[in-house]
Amino acid sequence: MSIFGKIKNAIFGKEAKAEEPKVAVTPVTAAPAHRAAISEVDVAERLDNIPGSDKLNWRTSIVDLMKLVQIDASYENRKELAQELGNADYSGSAEDNILLHKQVMNKIAEAGGIVPAELKD
Repeated sequence: MSIFGKIKNAIFGKEAKAEEPKVAVTPVTAAPAHRAAISEVDVAERLDNIPGSDKLNWRTSIVDLMKLVQIDASYENRKELAQELGNADYSGSAEDNILLHKQVMNKIAEAGGIVPAELKD
């Protein structure tokens, strides 16, 4: 599974992943209800409720976000995550990490999460 997929599953929960195949086989009229349920995931609330979130700066730090969802935040994993999101020039600099965090939050929002505006670009 991709690094982003692991982050997404940690935020949306495993039930979102388990329900995805049902969308393909259920009638079209049932799909909007499924999408509405996922889109109601308040990302900030969900992450704030993970034990230890008060000790990590997950709102601005990709390293702390990854630690919070129990993913190795090594340079190699951050570089892989950046490549998954289309940034082949990731160097691990502070600027790259800020951009990577915003990219992750934008992708989480695209996947249906409710992400505060200040966490996206």
